[in-house]
Amino acid sequence: MPPRAPADPMRAEIAALPFEAAMRELEAIVARLEQGQVELEESIAIYERGEALKSHCDALLKSAEVRIEKITLSRDGKPTGAVPLDGEG
Repeated sequence: MPPRAPADPMRAEIAALPFEAAMRELEAIVARLEQGQVELEESIAIYERGEALKSHCDALLKSAEVRIEKITLSRDGKPTGAVPLDGEG
């Protein structure tokens, strides 16, 4: 089996970020790009980082969705259990 290529250090760093930190950084990148005062090469680099941050945030949100449960209630309003959020069918 051939050796695996080293992981992209930027993606590894981003993968370690909690959701809130990744969102803050993504918002800062968007703000910088919207201002239009970033050199072309830097714009490309931070855009690529922004794409990686967006993908990371999307993955974290999807993971959270899977774990969220909807509490089911009886007719008298008492909790009877929980079902997955997407189990509403």
